[in-house]
Amino acid sequence: MESIAVFGTAPVFVHAHPDDESISTGGTIAALVEAGAAVTIVTGTRGERGEVVPGELHHLEGTDALGPHRVHELAAAMSALAPVTHAFLGPRVYADSGMQWGEAGLAEAAADAPADALSLAPLDEVIGALLAELPEHPTSVIGYDALGGYGHPDHVRMHEAGLEAARRRGLPYFAIVEPRVGASAAADGEIISVHLSAPQFAVKLAAMAAHATQLTVAPAADGTATFTLSGGQTHPVAVVESYRRLH
Repeated sequence: MESIAVFGTAPVFVHAHPDDESISTGGTIAALVEAGAAVTIVTGTRGERGEVVPGELHHLEGTDALGPHRVHELAAAMSALAPVTHAFLGPRVYADSGMQWGEAGLAEAAADAPADALSLAPLDEVIGALLAELPEHPTSVIGYDALGGYGHPDHVRMHEAGLEAARRRGLPYFAIVEPRVGASAAADGEIISVHLSAPQFAVKLAAMAAHATQLTVAPAADGTATFTLSGGQTHPVAVVESYRRLH
């Protein structure tokens, strides 16, 4: 199925860190905005424990300045995707939990997650905080699968909260099918694929490029592009964004 109409006129995108909204769902957001939808994006943390790509911004890694800088990058990404409504999960600030790579090639919880980390917050609290950020008449919730895409504990927590918030509001929940991971934690359910037009792909690239501490975008002459993350992993920028309807 390829119609964005399934997301309705007031979809809510639920993400854990700045840049996730652009990498995984930026084209879909662009398509929905183009169609006149009132899009809401909720971000769980400021991503302050993440790595920084090599280069002129690398000195921010591990410093107190990284979180505020990524807030500015996210604001620039929102401008590229505009008009959208954005909010951080609140009312308290949830800290980035951090992560480490496990033997299976997936992320797992870091041993030194701070006490105020999102992944350690009581689930009912996070659900309540997310429900408070939903618009008056939302039509769907879009977020991660049960694996959190690639295993990050903050992604998993936002999946749990998003899925339950959708259930409580009687909304469909659509889980991102992560192209960088071979197996999905959500094996069953209708697949919705959004094929991006050239203008929608351009909006996605601009939103991704705004996250300069997190990734580097390299457009190609044939209209495609790749992006390289802080760890040196290079991936194609998806021209098709897919989702699995969980309920």
